[in-house]
Amino acid sequence: MLAQEPVIRLSVFAAVLVAMALLEHAFPRRPQRLAWRRWPSNLGLVALSSVLLRLVAPAGVVGVAIWAQGRGIGLFPALDVPAWAAGAMSVVLLDLLVYVQHRVFHAVPVLWRLHRVHHADPELDASSGLRFHPVEILLSLGIKAVAVVALGAPPEAVLLFEVLLNATALFNHANLALPAWLDRALRQVLVTPDMHRIHHSEIRAETDSDFGFCLSCWDRIFGTYVAEPAKGQLGMVIGVEGLRADAQQRLDRLLIQPLKDGAH
Repeated sequence: MLAQEPVIRLSVFAAVLVAMALLEHAFPRRPQRLAWRRWPSNLGLVALSSVLLRLVAPAGVVGVAIWAQGRGIGLFPALDVPAWAAGAMSVVLLDLLVYVQHRVFHAVPVLWRLHRVHHADPELDASSGLRFHPVEILLSLGIKAVAVVALGAPPEAVLLFEVLLNATALFNHANLALPAWLDRALRQVLVTPDMHRIHHSEIRAETDSDFGFCLSCWDRIFGTYVAEPAKGQLGMVIGVEGLRADAQQRLDRLLIQPLKDGAH
């Protein structure tokens, strides 16, 4: 399985992206003005990030896990934790790490400038889950790599986590109208589109809430959960003030956006 890691990740990514695009078209949650015109820039960012990661760390975080496993490095090997338990705890703890990392990127001004590229999307759909500055992606790789080595996380668990992280990012950014009963049920475990959309509100208190990407429990545990936006799902304004203009959604503008001042 590990030998097929790039194929597995790309296949799941493509399948989920196509599925979300089709579902968004069939069951849209909010009307969109720019819609597909934003996709070239959002896809361009993920393409540049992928090239950068392959140049800097060709084996990725799964390769780091294989390296650590071969040397018996990490907490789980030191404690002789059974493989199944180490795998399960790795997925959960890495998801917690992403939650903490997300909060830090909101709290530290220089990191917020990088992460602001993601929030400056004036509309939200599956492509927004790909819209991250390449430097942020590189920093995230480094943070995850350190955690994987410290834990001694099994490579299979790391691969599963990476696949889940990518798939849930596409899902919870989707402009998808789920039935209220289904949203309530899913939200007990997973971050749903209606839950994560609140995080993209222009209102600061809502932007600094609902940080989870996969598991929804972290926001409840740490007091950052907001159930509904103040203006409602259809009335809330998405994006960052001053960064919504059509011209600012061009790929070149997104790449240099962290160099410019802007509101939180």
